[in-house]
Amino acid sequence: MDQFNKYLDVSAEVKAALEEGKPVVALESTIISHGMPYPQNVETALQVEQIIRDNGAVPATIAIIKGRLKVGISPNEIDYLGKKGLEVAKASRRDVPILTAAKADGATTVATTMILAAMAGIKVFATGGIGGVHRGAEVTMDISADLEELGMTPVMVVCAGAKSILDLGLTLEYLETKGVPVIGYQTKTLPAFYTRDSEFHVDYRMDTPKEIAEAWTAKLELGLKGGMLVTNPIPKEYAMESSYINKCIEEAIEEAEEKGIKGKETTPFLLAKIKEITGGESLDSNIQLVFNNAKLAAQIAGEMCK
Repeated sequence: MDQFNKYLDVSAEVKAALEEGKPVVALESTIISHGMPYPQNVETALQVEQIIRDNGAVPATIAIIKGRLKVGISPNEIDYLGKKGLEVAKASRRDVPILTAAKADGATTVATTMILAAMAGIKVFATGGIGGVHRGAEVTMDISADLEELGMTPVMVVCAGAKSILDLGLTLEYLETKGVPVIGYQTKTLPAFYTRDSEFHVDYRMDTPKEIAEAWTAKLELGLKGGMLVTNPIPKEYAMESSYINKCIEEAIEEAEEKGIKGKETTPFLLAKIKEITGGESLDSNIQLVFNNAKLAAQIAGEMCK
């Protein structure tokens, strides 16, 4: 890890937990700066950290602050990112060296959170939903860097499936090509973020955190490169009706096309538009599924340490 010390700051709490073999769960920061308005973004981030603690693990929220790669940030730093909001750059793999050199701030996406977690030695990461292959990608080539990262970085990602604004079938095909196992927690159906199911199936169903921890440990010990994707359906009481949410998504995609929105602007635009169409209901669902994923990730990390 020495070559990273020039750029990387691991908090004292996270460092001690890793050295003592205690469970640690990584968390991303785009959800703070780009996911929701202030102060709800900060309250949610702190609540997610608390859920991880309540389930016996140490949270490590990851971000780039003034050019430093931070693994484990303080409540004050979370508040700083929340207040700055969209002024903070959305940092994917390609942005890391630029932001570091410029001593700038960056909110880490799934891909970048995986990279920094791996640098620090963290193996489990909880998020809301991963990026994937966008609808129409056979023409636009719009494929999230999250999938590429899952194909090469040894971090398990616990999520509520791929965001339902994506082409779920092509996303699964891409993950298969990259050799990434897709696990359904207590389900064989791929959850679709706001809804508990889709027309697609995961590779394997596993019913306990212990089972998932054993499969992930085996992958790491075999030296097989890349991560593992654990898809955890949104709790029933917060799930949205699939025909309703799909109609909202179609409407949002249509508007994005009309406005010529492309690339890294697509996901934030669509999520904000869906929130508007659903009268805020989609944001409530989003928060609850993140809480649910944090709990499962902490339980898996705990089983791995046993």
